[in-house]
Amino acid sequence: MPTTALLLVLAAALCHASWNLIAKRNGGGSEFVLISAVLVGLVWAPVAVWQGWDALPHFGRTEWAALAGSTVLHIVYFRSLLHGYRVSDLTVVYPVARGSGPLLSTAGAVLLLGESLSLAGGLGALAVVGGVFLIAGGPTLLRQAHEPGAKERVLRGLRWGALTGACIAGYTVLDGYAVKVLLISPVVLDYMGNVLRIPVMLPLALRKPAAFRSAWRQQWRAALAVAVLGPASYVMVLYAMRLAPLSHVAPARELSMLFAALAGGSLLGEGDRALRLLGAAFIALGVMGLALG
Repeated sequence: MPTTALLLVLAAALCHASWNLIAKRNGGGSEFVLISAVLVGLVWAPVAVWQGWDALPHFGRTEWAALAGSTVLHIVYFRSLLHGYRVSDLTVVYPVARGSGPLLSTAGAVLLLGESLSLAGGLGALAVVGGVFLIAGGPTLLRQAHEPGAKERVLRGLRWGALTGACIAGYTVLDGYAVKVLLISPVVLDYMGNVLRIPVMLPLALRKPAAFRSAWRQQWRAALAVAVLGPASYVMVLYAMRLAPLSHVAPARELSMLFAALAGGSLLGEGDRALRLLGAAFIALGVMGLALG
């Protein structure tokens, strides 16, 4: 993996872990998703217009289909993630989503985009996923799944985390195709996906306008932070996909788990310190394998 791509992935991971923490602390919900999308439309408009002014008039059915498909997958992803945070714990949902996503993304890149993965790259991807599991306190998570009081909450987190991971894989492969093959600008791709989700989400807000106005007053600052950090994170990943194979970039994104581990009690809890350190080492070694592969 080129150095520039690796640096982009590293910066993206920091932004990604940050906005997830902000979303968790603010509860999320349909209103939060819509407010974030509206603010993305405002904040990123100048850059999107600059990047897409000449390109959009020349888009054909394939390009618009890719944008529409990406939009749907991102909506399902965002809502699944935030719903999972409400009904379970971030310590379950986030690691399951971030662990299953890269495995499925790598498989999709190899099977659908014709990429190849060396032995070092394959072992690196597996090491990253194993590191995510350890940072999440994997053995503890398995024990909790068999405790009567915690079992149902853990299972809910596993289900919603797995759905989120499947969405991550779906939009990663589709968006990789869009920027690598269709040559759609990463900024335009992410911006259009955010803006196109507004009319999809708007009917939910119009049903309960008072609740939406209340959410706006209470959550606009957090939503603004997500509106800045979320697109910045993903645009950097998309540019990295142009420089390196998607099958390498997708697992390397999980460097965000390193920053999640550093957040300690704020994000993943203070327990299982040894496991989290071991998981961090696995992720570091895995990313090295991906860089060499």
